[in-house]
Amino acid sequence: VQLQASGGGLVHTGGSLRLSCAASGRTFNSYVMGWFRQAPGKEREFVAAISWNNVTFYADSVKGRFTVSRDNIKNMVYLQMVSLKPEDTAVYYCAVDRVVRRETPNLVQYWGQGTLVTVSS
Repeated sequence: VQLQASGGGLVHTGGSLRLSCAASGRTFNSYVMGWFRQAPGKEREFVAAISWNNVTFYADSVKGRFTVSRDNIKNMVYLQMVSLKPEDTAVYYCAVDRVVRRETPNLVQYWGQGTLVTVSS
């Protein structure tokens, strides 16, 4: 199983980015797919997740600015980020599990490699 994240980059405050994560090795139609992030010197934290039937979950810090979506045919998950702030700067990781792991990233079953998002002020 491999999760390949892409789409990170450098943007100014208020800018937008769209992250993508391609899953291979198996299908995840019945799994929760989502995103975590880790800023320098901080623990990895939950950002957003989407269930197999498109129920979405967001951290309070990103509600209204980030949108998670998935394409079960392509086996992909996306994170559309708008109105980016410097505090959104982090390495973003896609993640897949049977349940939403808001508080327990250490239990996530599958991780992708990270993609760096840098928001300049």
